[in-house]
Amino acid sequence: MSLITPDFGLLFWMTIVFLIVLGIVSKFGFKVIVKMVNDRKDYIDSSLQKAHEANKKLANIKVESDALLQEARERQAAILKEAAATRDAIVEKAQDKAHEESNRLLTEAKVEIENQRQAAVSDIRKQVATLSVEIAEKVLREKLGDEKTQMDLIERMLDEISLSNKNS
Repeated sequence: MSLITPDFGLLFWMTIVFLIVLGIVSKFGFKVIVKMVNDRKDYIDSSLQKAHEANKKLANIKVESDALLQEARERQAAILKEAAATRDAIVEKAQDKAHEESNRLLTEAKVEIENQRQAAVSDIRKQVATLSVEIAEKVLREKLGDEKTQMDLIERMLDEISLSNKNS
């Protein structure tokens, strides 16, 4: 039962041992423990500071990435707008060229048609003249088949010439 109710001698020696251990621990151990606690505190503080800086950097990176993304979108819009303008200009230029070419072809076709019409009219005139001469020759051969008719025609023509000369 001496453990439950310690006597004075045990209590005395326990107090002495406690004070000796406390003295040793306070002289050698507390410095180490306090240093370890302070080191741990500094490490935690520096880690918190680094985490805070990392959060700031992350926020800055997010802002920068948003700005870069916005700039990229604006560039993309500008490039698309420029491409659309270029496309419209090319289409308009091609349409103008097509109109010019069609006008040129139409003009050339009109000139060609007029040339062919003139050639056709000239050809028809030649054919009409040839036919007229042939018909006149056949009619004259038929009407002037004898000598008396030929002489009457010659006299009539001479009379007409002399009359037209007198009137002039």
